[in-house]
This record gives sequence, structure tokens and C-alpha cells, in this order.
Amino acid sequence: MAAEKKGAREGTAKGTVKIKWVVSFISCTDDMRQTIRGLGFRRLNQVVERQNTPETQGMIHKVRHLVEVVANFYG
Repeated sequence: MAAEKKGAREGTAKGTVKIKWVVSFISCTDDMRQTIRGLGFRRLNQVVERQNTPETQGMIHKVRHLVEVVANFYG
């Protein structure tokens, strides 16, 4: 039960973020392509929901000219 409460608390504290891939990565470097794939995108105009962690924020920052943040959810 304690582990269940801890997991629920962690999920609500960090929240989630919805990201949309809006610009093609043609002529982008390989590391940007890998970052897009690492975020979970498979096709253009796809929307994915990820945990709002510093790692995810860094990935979004790296390809900020290719994606847009649709919504932030905290809890």
C-alpha cells in the first residue's frame, strides 16, 4: 500500500506534457532525428503524452523548432 501511494504521488507531482510534432526533420542532424524518435514520434502531426521530467524537457528543448507543446497536465 505504501508503494502504491508513493507511485501515485510521483505521477501527480511531475505531471505530464502533450507534445505535437509539426515540422519535418528533413535536413536535420542525426541526433535531432534520434531525439524525435526518442520522444516516441512515428509520423508528422502525431501527438504524444510524456511524463514531465527534466530529461523530457531537455529533449523538447533540443528540438523546439520541430515540436510544439499542446498541453501541460499537473495531476
